[in-house]
Amino acid sequence: MNDIPLSVLLGTLVLMLVLSAFFSGSEASLMILNRYRLRHLVKLKHSGAIKAYRLLQRPDRLVGLISLGNKFVNNLAASIATVIAIKLYSDDEVILAIAMGILTIVMLICSEVTPKTLAAVKPELLAFPAAWIYTPLLKIFYPVVWLVNLIVELLLRLVGIDINKISRDSLHKDELKSIITEAESLMPLRYQKMLLGILDLESATVEDIMTPRNEIVGIDLEASIEDIIKLIKTSPHTRLAVYKKSIDRVVGFLHLRKVLVLINKDNFDKQSIINLISKPAFIPEQTPVHTQMLRFKNEKISIGLVVDEYGDVQGLVTLDDLLQEIVGELITDDELAKKQSDGSHLIDASISVRELNRVMNWSLPTEGPKTLNGLIVDFMETIPKSGISIKLHGHPLEIIKRDENAVKLVKFLPEK
Repeated sequence: MNDIPLSVLLGTLVLMLVLSAFFSGSEASLMILNRYRLRHLVKLKHSGAIKAYRLLQRPDRLVGLISLGNKFVNNLAASIATVIAIKLYSDDEVILAIAMGILTIVMLICSEVTPKTLAAVKPELLAFPAAWIYTPLLKIFYPVVWLVNLIVELLLRLVGIDINKISRDSLHKDELKSIITEAESLMPLRYQKMLLGILDLESATVEDIMTPRNEIVGIDLEASIEDIIKLIKTSPHTRLAVYKKSIDRVVGFLHLRKVLVLINKDNFDKQSIINLISKPAFIPEQTPVHTQMLRFKNEKISIGLVVDEYGDVQGLVTLDDLLQEIVGELITDDELAKKQSDGSHLIDASISVRELNRVMNWSLPTEGPKTLNGLIVDFMETIPKSGISIKLHGHPLEIIKRDENAVKLVKFLPEK
């Protein structure tokens, strides 16, 4: 190498630096490519994306090839730099050390930091052209790469890692929720909430979204016909449960559209109501929301009673309740949590914990009690009196109103 002209050595050194920069930058760009955008480009038949996608199917081989090339050009650059230093300054050890130091700094800046920074900013700019080069190179050097990867795989197995069993490009539900949350510039907020609602369907049960037993509005056949007619005329609901004395003795559901045309007739009586009711549907309280939605669709029904393991009615759920789990409540967040001038929020304690988390962007536990009242009572182990202040899972609140059986209204204080 000492007989090679200095100009050739300098040119070769520059070429090695360029190749080192190519290997470093292309490796970084290929590794940090957005896999989901890459798949989208593959579907669009982008040639560079197709080659990059195929290479990334076996990243161990790709990394082996790039490392092989990078180490070769770096070692060759170091050797050439040594020869150049010897040619210029004989075999002075100090000069050689300085030359190595300068080469290290130049390679760090030009062949490592700069190309990798470019790869981080514009990964596709380097990745797709590089894929065209690595595809034939991998075929040429496949035996060497295969041998290197075999040794690497054996070493990893010694520490309990099997690269063949590691799932690639998998996306956890929480990660997908984070992606949707961060996509503020790509979709309106209401669509974000809808997508998040769909992702939460798997973990939600009908117990989480049902109307509790004490809030079910129904027709008691033991009541007078005058009271029944009054209830029918003033009811805000289109379907009412029909029962005898107790909701546990339900006989069916009455659609008001069918009964309103008969209600003013002289012969209208309780039997007229019984003739119009439909058979009730009973839903186990732990039924997943998405399962019940399919059941409603397949059986062409839109309302059912939620029962516990003993068959006792715990609540009522409708198709509207299930749909609202996706699209959100039909009333606004401001109505659910009324913000006061001092920054506090007045909230009805019958609100579900899931809905409260959605409105306030909190993380109150949903595994236990399903309503805010239930969460407070469970936390206090008693029904607190009005005026009591507590810190519920990190959120300060004051009990504003209660009755004998439950907390009715609370004020969440501003967090300091």
